[in-house]
Amino acid sequence: MRPMISLLILFLLIPAVLHGQKVFEVAYESQADVKVYVVPYESQCDLKVFHVKYESQADEPGLWYHVKYESQANLKIFFVEYESQADLKIYFVQYESQAGWEDEEKQNLLCGYPLE
Repeated sequence: MRPMISLLILFLLIPAVLHGQKVFEVAYESQADVKVYVVPYESQCDLKVFHVKYESQADEPGLWYHVKYESQANLKIFFVEYESQADLKIYFVQYESQAGWEDEEKQNLLCGYPLE
């Protein structure tokens, strides 16, 4: 019975880690689920992000779809001014195929905010 529970938990967590996000940028740090800092170099990031045009394209890690309203989002972010304030450091990539985790230890930051 115990392996079955572990397997169930694993299946519940996998979609959260593997999928992209519906993202809304909040106005205040206190409203955010995750504080984000954009780094100038790819080698400094935790997550490489690509903005997709359609919600259905946000199906892999690092593929973000920006929603118009907070109620549509499953991840509320706030861009901080300094790297030391950030929970997550991101780098915007030019191509969808480049998106994904650089520091897989940070995946837990987004695992509570799966794509619906």
